[in-house]
Amino acid sequence: MSLRYRKPNEPEPSKQEHSILEAAKLQKRRWRLAFDVIRFTRALASLSKVALHSNKELLRSLSYVAIDVGGALPQDEAADIFLDIDQKILATMVKEKSFESLSNLGGVEEVAAILGTDEKNGIAGNEAQLLHRKYVFGKNCYKKPDSKRFFSFVYEAFKDTTIIILLVCAILSLAFGIKEDGLKEGWYDGGSIIFAVFLVVIVSAISNFKQNRQFEKLSNESGDIKIEVVRDGRRQAVSIFEVVVGDVVCLKIGDQIPADGLFLNGHSLKVDESSMTGESDHVEINGSINPFLLSGTKVTDGYGSMLVTSVGMNTAWGEMMSSVSRELDEQTPLQFRLNKLTSYIGKIGLAVAVLVLLVMLIRYFTGNTADENGNREFNRGKSKFDDIMNSVLRIIAAAVTIVVVAIPEGLPLAVTLTLAYSMKRMMADNALVRKLSACETMGSATTICTDKTGTLTLNEMKVTEFWVGKEAMNDFDIAADVYELLRDGVGLNTIGTVYKSNSASTPEISGSPTEKAILSWAVLDVEMNLDESKQNCDIIHVETFNSEKKRSGVMLRRINEKAVHTHWKGAAEMILAMCSHYYDRNGTMKVMDGEERMQFSAVIKGLAAKSLRCIAFAHTKVSEENGHTHEKLEESGLTLLGLVGLKDPCRPGVGKAVESCKKAGVNVKMITGDNIHTARAIAIECGILSPIEDLNTEAVVEGVQFRNYSHEVRMEKIEKISVMARSSPFDKLLMVQCLKKKGHVVAVTGDGTNDAPALKEADIGLSMGIQGTEVAKESSDIIILDDNFSSVVTVLRWGRCVYNNIQKFIQFQLTVNVAALVINFIAAVSSGDVPLTAVQLLWVNLIMDTLGALALATERPTNQLMTKPPVGRSAPLITRVMWRNIVAQALYQVTVLLILQFKGRSLFSVDEKIKNTLIFNTFVFCQIFNEFNARNLEEKNIFKGLHKNKLFIGIIGTTLFLQVLMVEFLKKFANTERLNWGQWGACVGIAAMSWLIGWLVKWIPVS
Repeated sequence: MSLRYRKPNEPEPSKQEHSILEAAKLQKRRWRLAFDVIRFTRALASLSKVALHSNKELLRSLSYVAIDVGGALPQDEAADIFLDIDQKILATMVKEKSFESLSNLGGVEEVAAILGTDEKNGIAGNEAQLLHRKYVFGKNCYKKPDSKRFFSFVYEAFKDTTIIILLVCAILSLAFGIKEDGLKEGWYDGGSIIFAVFLVVIVSAISNFKQNRQFEKLSNESGDIKIEVVRDGRRQAVSIFEVVVGDVVCLKIGDQIPADGLFLNGHSLKVDESSMTGESDHVEINGSINPFLLSGTKVTDGYGSMLVTSVGMNTAWGEMMSSVSRELDEQTPLQFRLNKLTSYIGKIGLAVAVLVLLVMLIRYFTGNTADENGNREFNRGKSKFDDIMNSVLRIIAAAVTIVVVAIPEGLPLAVTLTLAYSMKRMMADNALVRKLSACETMGSATTICTDKTGTLTLNEMKVTEFWVGKEAMNDFDIAADVYELLRDGVGLNTIGTVYKSNSASTPEISGSPTEKAILSWAVLDVEMNLDESKQNCDIIHVETFNSEKKRSGVMLRRINEKAVHTHWKGAAEMILAMCSHYYDRNGTMKVMDGEERMQFSAVIKGLAAKSLRCIAFAHTKVSEENGHTHEKLEESGLTLLGLVGLKDPCRPGVGKAVESCKKAGVNVKMITGDNIHTARAIAIECGILSPIEDLNTEAVVEGVQFRNYSHEVRMEKIEKISVMARSSPFDKLLMVQCLKKKGHVVAVTGDGTNDAPALKEADIGLSMGIQGTEVAKESSDIIILDDNFSSVVTVLRWGRCVYNNIQKFIQFQLTVNVAALVINFIAAVSSGDVPLTAVQLLWVNLIMDTLGALALATERPTNQLMTKPPVGRSAPLITRVMWRNIVAQALYQVTVLLILQFKGRSLFSVDEKIKNTLIFNTFVFCQIFNEFNARNLEEKNIFKGLHKNKLFIGIIGTTLFLQVLMVEFLKKFANTERLNWGQWGACVGIAAMSWLIGWLVKWIPVS
């Protein structure tokens, strides 16, 4: 019994009240105990997992297992296992941008402390710590809508009208056959058709299912983007799916915000929230007015760092994306054209089938058809109803099967197969396809507008020259005050970072290639202590690098100083224009007059002629007026501190890639932000310009010059321009628009956020996988994973290969269609019977639709493809060369099969059934041999590169094996008779003649 103090005037409780009070206390104790058990169990489970992943030693006995959880987490965090944190409050706070919730939690700093995050050094990066955070707060991924199951593809295949009609006919035939001949013999006709239909449907469904899975896999890979986080005090790139609550994420222009979070620090940070709110205005993010960052939004300006507070399904972006599935069955322009062609051929097939149906029904009911024994099939008043229905159903099935064969259902399948195959291969060749249509459009490209840095060059910049005043510095013996100003300019006017774990190790430097090169030179070569600048200065205002102004600036105040310093860094001629003085190596400030300005211009031009990117540093000092700080950075009257020249060597193989583009009739235009002399030197090195093309020619222009042309002059000169220097993103967009108006199919490379309009405007947008921002990647059709121009040319080869493979298949399929339609129509009209039964035609349909598509759609690109001019936008899908090949082969097949139809019995001295088997066997072998002809539309050697395509050889082998099986062992199913060696030889010999005909026909010139 528990003790409780009773007030003097309080009456003693009755026995009933006492028992109720005791029961309530007991319940309360039970609830408290239950809560403690749950809390303890959760804590134990969480810490056990961490301990186990840390490979702690287990103490085992027969009665217990002991796990040391004390050292699983760092000592200061061992007690803090985040169980008191309400994830809902954190998630709602950012989603609703609630300042009230944030202040209740104690502000951003307190939230960071609650989440165990150091604002500067981030979280601990050990696996156990990260696993624990994922366990408590969840992973940064969202649930996706279920993928289409296999049976949905089967169902879609069964929805085809001709398949339904065939099945109905087959089921009725099965019913009448069993009724007439009993189950043992009567099921063959109907059962064979049902089995053949199921086979066609299942093969088609398997193929479509596999391609769908392939597209989904590629879609998932395109969503796996790299994010920069700070862990253990150092910056490191991790997958977006590996970001955890408590992470400090570094943000810069073009980045996608990977999770919901709070602003920690940064400058001029602006975010495009249109993907979440629909508002097109860019939102400013800062610590005082709006510190909330939403997952899925994009950084449009400035830089900064954020604290992750919610991930995955706890973010608004995760909730939204879980209900949205990416459209994987987009229809490409080529598929649209093929569907029209399929529809057109289908109508012709339907007309022929209706004619065959009418002719055969008329012949049957007028008594002009005979059965296997030569007796009339239909006798008015004598024929049984079941016999009549069986015959009518056989005629309908034959007519419907003609439609099945006539409709080239394999065309869309061929496109899907070749796109899926090429996408998979392109992935191995460093190109990730985001939009299917880009695969085929790339084959028609007539112009490629490419960036210089990182695409034509290695993007491995190194400072090779350093100038102070008008002197090239071989040593670093410069005045202390100039050295100090340069150190501040390099260390503070940058978004790059230098991380040094201990004094002995080489520092880790992050940032853009230019930033990394300058920081590396400053730290390793000049031995500057950049941390000293950060400790001695307070940053007031930052102007981030702008691709139009081509410069970045910082305004700062040194501690214990009232004066405000402004530092600028950027394109040398741009910075030079802002300067009125310069320092020499002795620290003397000198006035820059007209003559000296020309001398500096000559120095810059000399560096550029060596293919160096020239960066200048400038500085000015302004005293504060009455404690009032200038908000705008000074842009004139600066003092030049020095110049650096950065070498970025050309990529190996770029010259060869540019040359192959020119041979293929594709123009390569270089668009760069570098100055005109650097641009020309690199263009000559890459082979875009010849050394004899001088600056005065129209091949090289500056962006400002290009945009100031009148529309007429621009359109006149656009074809001649090969290099555009000092260009802005608007100039790139303008060039793309002009080229498209001229009828060009334009491919454009881009990596920056500002390149997005040009990437969207181009026929094919190619973004860079390494240097490209997320905004650029989302605006593009294909991501070049290694940022290499040679990979752009590989994409061009694959684009042409896709188009070429589809043309091969069209030629193959149309030959089969024409031959099958003509032979069945003529035979039906003349003899009232079709030599190829429903099952046989379905087998041919399977060979040419699925197996044929698989064999011809998986041919790899050849060097021959890059010797032809590009295919125009309006070029016909079926060329004159293809018509020549189709007509020749179809004519031969029809002639041979008609001779067999009318003279086969006397030529081979066989009965009707063996004659029909000979026709079927010869027809199939003609298609097998013609498949080889279709491998090359123009070249006479059809076996070239055959050994490289193992799939083609495998499919031909499979087809031959199944054909022998059909003829020799599945007589009742396929309605065939066994053939002797001589008859097999005749079939193969007749079919093999199609090789000779294919070779002879290719000597006929086609304009």
